[in-house]
Amino acid sequence: METEGYIKPMGQPVTFERISALIEEQELTKEELLTCLRQMEEIRAFEDNIADLLGRAVLKGASHLYAGEEAVAVGTISALRDDDLVTSTHRGHGHAHAHGDRHAGTDEARQEHLNKMMAEVLGKSGGYCKGKGGSMHIADVEHGNLGATGIVGGNLPVAVGAALAQKIMKTDRVVVCFFGDGASNTGNFHESVNMASLWQLPIVFVVENNLYGMSAPFSNVSRLPNVADRAAAYGIPGVIVDGMDVLEVRKVAAEAIKRARGGEGPTLIEAKTYRWYGHSHSDPRVYRTRDEEADWKKHDPITVMREELKTVKMLSDQQRDAIEQAVEQKIEKAMEFAMASPEPDSSEVFTDVFAPTRFTQTDYNKDKELRENIQSGKIDRQITYAQALQEAMREEMLHDSRVFLLGEDIGLYGGAYGATRDLFKEFGTWRVLDTPISEATIGGAAVGAAMAGMRPVAEIMYVDFTPLIIDQVANVGAKNRYMFGGKTSVPLVIRSEGGAGRAIAAHHSQSLESLWTHFPGIHVAMPSTAYDAKGLLKAAIRDDNPVMFIEHKMLYKEKGPVPNEEYIIPFGVADIKRPGKDVTLVTYSRMVLRSLEAAANLEKDGLDVEVIDLRTLAPLDIDTIIESIKKTGRLVCVSEAYENTSFINEIMVQINERAFDYLDTPMIRVGALNVPVPRAENLEDIAIPNTQRIMEACRKAVK
Repeated sequence: METEGYIKPMGQPVTFERISALIEEQELTKEELLTCLRQMEEIRAFEDNIADLLGRAVLKGASHLYAGEEAVAVGTISALRDDDLVTSTHRGHGHAHAHGDRHAGTDEARQEHLNKMMAEVLGKSGGYCKGKGGSMHIADVEHGNLGATGIVGGNLPVAVGAALAQKIMKTDRVVVCFFGDGASNTGNFHESVNMASLWQLPIVFVVENNLYGMSAPFSNVSRLPNVADRAAAYGIPGVIVDGMDVLEVRKVAAEAIKRARGGEGPTLIEAKTYRWYGHSHSDPRVYRTRDEEADWKKHDPITVMREELKTVKMLSDQQRDAIEQAVEQKIEKAMEFAMASPEPDSSEVFTDVFAPTRFTQTDYNKDKELRENIQSGKIDRQITYAQALQEAMREEMLHDSRVFLLGEDIGLYGGAYGATRDLFKEFGTWRVLDTPISEATIGGAAVGAAMAGMRPVAEIMYVDFTPLIIDQVANVGAKNRYMFGGKTSVPLVIRSEGGAGRAIAAHHSQSLESLWTHFPGIHVAMPSTAYDAKGLLKAAIRDDNPVMFIEHKMLYKEKGPVPNEEYIIPFGVADIKRPGKDVTLVTYSRMVLRSLEAAANLEKDGLDVEVIDLRTLAPLDIDTIIESIKKTGRLVCVSEAYENTSFINEIMVQINERAFDYLDTPMIRVGALNVPVPRAENLEDIAIPNTQRIMEACRKAVK
């Protein structure tokens, strides 16, 4: 019985004429052909070995095996140049091996490559990523493998960003993005292909259609029988190829790569293929028949290529046997290396989360000096918060040609309060890049561009929309450095505006910063003044980590003193905006202004409140807070975020753990009510902390 919608193998006849024509057309040497065969056999042996380890419970965790699909990885990657780039998927061992083997110039280096792959799958310190990535996250960024992802479709926006970087840098490098048929039904697919098509990026999308997304037949999840048919909607070529024939795959891939390298834009290649094993080790494959599997195995890509090479008299039985024997020995050596490789040292659990800081003692000293000058009135140049942001971006774009801006409506019309309009006029389209409304791909493109050598500043209109980029920025951008063993950096900035005050209701008025402080690997900055906005944004752009930079919509027109001279504000340094001795009031962003107003009013009653502006939430300057509490004995925390999940709760926990003995009274928090931000202005004012509520909290702390 056949599965409903079952697609039979394409299976073209192996004739001397067809094979000779394919070889001659691609100008392939015998050595290149035997290399392709060897690579496919190595991938198969590698996967069969892992299947055995899983079956014996020697290997733990999830491994998604590539056996059966070898021709797609080998055929495509063999058509690339050494400096081209690839992104991969959870089923990525084949891509990683074909790519790594290509960059290994000697037999010794090829063995080392296999050793590192096997060790990584087993979570050992000798792996490509020091055991921190494992089966689904092998990467070699230095040589152009930007890594695999366990998120279906998660690598598509990253590949677009890497290709965008090539376009901006005016290289002729090409990016190949591998993904499965399941990913073709995600929003990332449509956003990514559209963006790549719009900008004619040098990228080749390769969908490995193995007919099943986990257990769902492709025919059950798509009205169109072919993913390639969707290319027409984006004005790019869509090509179907027999994914079981490495020579056919290579021909189609070479044409697409040539087209991309020549500036003609993307191609969508659909390789019809089949996976020998289930989706994962626990998959019993009850959704497909054994007859179907047997039918596809008649078209085993390794068998097909052997027959092709024999037909044109380029492979003897002795050569075939020698390849098999050599492959077996390589896998044995790789296993010996992996088993002998030690587990990562326990200290490694803390390494590689963040790239090393660029901040120097000079930066810290200068920030302190400038703050003192502002407080004493020595700095008299007054500009708005929005102008400060614009100055920061302009200076960094002049300072470093790798800095570019991207986002919705940031070009001619200027983004939030026109902060980018003049930059668009000065730097042009490819430095200030208007994007489609595609938040996920804006975030993912920033990740990919950063990994490919650029320093993107991406704008998401409202912080309320940033959950749409969590997969890309939090699950990929923030984790890649750690998962890849510290062997990559992701220097990007996400600018967004948050907070209430404009009576635009719940979808455009939230304060979601605590969401972003949840993820290790991301810095979070929230400036309250023009001085802080400029210095922190410049620091964010120079930082080698992802930075969530959240501006408050009600601060753009606020003016403040900003020096003419060059400066940056190092992360993790809170600012005492108002010294005091009776109550420590900790806050950030717009609530700094309300807290200062409350402190001024309370001073009339004889209450001296110290107002601390965190400036950055991650890293957090907890020491400044503790030192203040030692003096005041009281703590009030104020935030515009929802009370039940606000970041101030984390501050209070840390104070409870580290400074409880210095407290004379219970800590008090002032947050937004746990309701969606209302449209009605009177209700909005009740929902969000106001000056009166802050004053009441300080009085309560003293009592």
